[in-house]
Amino acid sequence: MRILVTNDDGIHAPGLEACEQIARAISDDVWVVAPETDQSGVSHSLSLNDPLRLRQVDDRRFAVKGTPTDCVIMGIRHIMKDAPDLVISGVNRGRNAAEDVIYSGTVAAALEGTILGVPSFALSQAYSFSTKQLPRWQTAIAHAPDLLKKILAEGLPRDVLVNINFPDCEPGDVKGIAVATQGKRDQELLRIDAREDGRGNAYYWIAFARGGNMGAGPGSDLAALNDHKISVTPLRLDLTDEPFMTKLAGLLN
Repeated sequence: MRILVTNDDGIHAPGLEACEQIARAISDDVWVVAPETDQSGVSHSLSLNDPLRLRQVDDRRFAVKGTPTDCVIMGIRHIMKDAPDLVISGVNRGRNAAEDVIYSGTVAAALEGTILGVPSFALSQAYSFSTKQLPRWQTAIAHAPDLLKKILAEGLPRDVLVNINFPDCEPGDVKGIAVATQGKRDQELLRIDAREDGRGNAYYWIAFARGGNMGAGPGSDLAALNDHKISVTPLRLDLTDEPFMTKLAGLLN
């Protein structure tokens, strides 16, 4: 099995090393194509107005001056002579649950793999305030290989990727696996942090208040992580809301 590993935290991110370990527990044919710099929060953006710069770091290891989506396209369409059998994106530093999946470059890379017809997974390791500087990568490393193998043996439907979040606890403290829905946070947590530079000019950060687990409904990815469970959420490329589409058809046709 040929595996393409990528991420959104950049070629030097510790989570990328964790993802490589996970991939090598599945296959010895592993290729890494990751962004040259941190691309967190870029979602599914594609570089159309800027050239892509490619740098070979090592054997089967490349850095792209571009987005995670660019990396997957470069990997599959240019770098690898034969298409991969699997794309693994991550391991992201921090969870990608609830609305995170809309913004996440990690999830976007797996989306791009899915668009190109390759089974794809997005992997993220949750952390807390106390573990922010050193997320528990060992939890993802310990649990991901068997989990991915089990899902791959069943087979992924076309146009579906799997988003997996590992809880902020030691590997032995994981309380199971929860197949979960995409959650929804209390959006009051989103805020603008206004500051001034040395010359008194205003600038701003988009920030989140602490307590990001608020709004974790039963059966959601957020609830699973709160319970120290691994959340597994299948995501579809088709964003159509079929019930409302049917309602609109009755209204407008």
